[in-house]
Amino acid sequence: MCGIVGAISLGSPSINVDYAKPMTDKLAHRGPDDAGYLFFHTGARHNKKVSFYLNLTDEKFKHINDTLPTIQSNSIQRELRRHDYDLFMGHRRLAILDLSSAGHQPMSDLSKNIWVVYNGEIYNFREIRRELEKLGHKFISNTDTEVIIYAYVEWGIDCIKRFNGMFAFALYDNFQKKFYLCRDRYGIKPVYYTITPYTQTFIFASEIKAILEYKEYTPELDKEALLEYFTFQNIFTNKTLHKDIKILEPGHYLVIDLLSKEIKKFQYWDFDFSEPEKIKDEREYIEELDRLFNQAVERQLVADVEIGSYLSGGIDTGAIVAIASRHFQKSNTILKTFTVGFDLTSASGIELAFDERPKAEYMSYLFKTEHYEMVLKSGDMERCLPSLVYHLEEPRIGQSYPNYYAAKLASKFVKVVLSGAGGDELFAGYPWRYYSAINSKDFDDYVDKYYTFWQRLIPNREIKNLFAPIISEVQHVWTRDIFKEVLKGSNIAKKFFYKANNISPEEYINLSLYFEAKTFLHGLLVVEDKLSMAHSLEVRVPFLDNDLVDFAQKVPVKFKLNNLSEVMKLDENEIAKKQRTNDGKMIIRKTLSKYVPESVHKAVKQGFSGPDASWFKGESIELIKNKFFNSNAYIYKYMDKNTVQRIISEHLSGEKNRRLFIWSLLCFEEWCRIYDR
Repeated sequence: MCGIVGAISLGSPSINVDYAKPMTDKLAHRGPDDAGYLFFHTGARHNKKVSFYLNLTDEKFKHINDTLPTIQSNSIQRELRRHDYDLFMGHRRLAILDLSSAGHQPMSDLSKNIWVVYNGEIYNFREIRRELEKLGHKFISNTDTEVIIYAYVEWGIDCIKRFNGMFAFALYDNFQKKFYLCRDRYGIKPVYYTITPYTQTFIFASEIKAILEYKEYTPELDKEALLEYFTFQNIFTNKTLHKDIKILEPGHYLVIDLLSKEIKKFQYWDFDFSEPEKIKDEREYIEELDRLFNQAVERQLVADVEIGSYLSGGIDTGAIVAIASRHFQKSNTILKTFTVGFDLTSASGIELAFDERPKAEYMSYLFKTEHYEMVLKSGDMERCLPSLVYHLEEPRIGQSYPNYYAAKLASKFVKVVLSGAGGDELFAGYPWRYYSAINSKDFDDYVDKYYTFWQRLIPNREIKNLFAPIISEVQHVWTRDIFKEVLKGSNIAKKFFYKANNISPEEYINLSLYFEAKTFLHGLLVVEDKLSMAHSLEVRVPFLDNDLVDFAQKVPVKFKLNNLSEVMKLDENEIAKKQRTNDGKMIIRKTLSKYVPESVHKAVKQGFSGPDASWFKGESIELIKNKFFNSNAYIYKYMDKNTVQRIISEHLSGEKNRRLFIWSLLCFEEWCRIYDR
């Protein structure tokens, strides 16, 4: 896991070489083990065949790469200013595979014409490498990075369809004068880009803060994205809160032709939840899921550093730990596991069940792990907020401070940790969400019902009042259209337009699963990446193994949800009663029941969240009042003070639970302080 940055001149000026090191340094937390810089005169801007480059290291890491000159040396600084460079690629390395200097990036083929900077892990790289070796390719390292290079040489950019893993990488082909920016199927690894308006410089990076170091970009809040966020507590488009900085969508790649300056974007993969043509019985599905799940966990145990695992009280991480611990025991080592719990002294109601430490401790005992815990109190949320928002770079889904502390805890002991993310979104872990729109009359009726459910922070009727200071600038934005556009990409949605017959309840649920994988899961993955890498920690997600995902999409809904027939009769007012349920993920529960205790696989569903609703009314009430019952709050540049205070007061009085809105306000206020000065 690493950090990548770069710049390409698409206009007449050269790239500004002075920004290269500050951009790369900004990602030091993502890669504390090495740094590399590549400056290329491609010849493309003058349509000449002559090209040359400088491949550099950093003075701090000279002992690793003693054959490379350093970017700080006086002779190199003179050389950088003497010539016209139109391409830069930078890298910060977190060494996981092949810890030697052979893993240094930017990395090239033997001809020095194909160059890569790469962030991620490709778990099937050894299989691909063996295939490439049979085709005559030679390797000098044991890295997956080098496999990317020769896979591209052999198969072109379509090689990404062969990669089973998580990745964001930039590749420059000097033979064709083409640059590629690629992201994995599911969006586990983020990458951002923008084009400066005056110099027409294309800039990319693993994190937005690195792009901000290229000072030709002028920071500005994207008000349209702000409206989108405060509707969904997420951003469904490729926008960010930083105007004109985009996130490359999952399953996509960009290609830039340096000769024509043409930029194209292609989608190479998408989710496809649909019923299989040949229905197997449940037993066959359970056996296949068991095989694929074991295979996924085993694949992701490949590393040259120690691997640990998160361990909540749930079935997903419990089963991962059960399988991983067996492999550790075979090598006479002990798996380290990590749990974050909460001080529930001031909690009430449903929040009293939020601390899952007892279940995690019991599973640690069963699986013989070396277990570590952290207990969070209300003050911990406030203390981490500046660092959390700085690293997150923009608010995203959920109350993410527990993730921040979980990563902080794990990073003290390991460089890599396994996570249970993805199981809920693939196997229908949130039944109450799908039920809200299951009885829709047609596609627009479905969109209306599901859109209403997904207005997580404020309903449409509140938008005009809440954003009164900027409403004239965003009144053209219809978040329902944004919502609908996500759904229209699904093959199931297309049946509404091209097929006359009605859509079945199962198809409605699969449409919901498609939507949540594209939006909710993506938001969770971005949060997980940013907050883990803030602590130089790599997080791996076995549930997002390609073979397992392909299988999960074809599992019939009847094997995922237990009470489909009953749910179809639900009145809208009864849906809330289903929110604490042991329905959902039924095939997961049955398959993995042999790995975890009955108290875990039959437990009701609950998320990884703290008792914020109680804290915001109690121990954190002064924080809330000081931040927002204050005319000088940064957010009031964009939001109406009276409306904000009225909504907060509804929570403080106990009239409504507004914890999601208050958390988002806290993050946005801190974001304005850090990024919008």
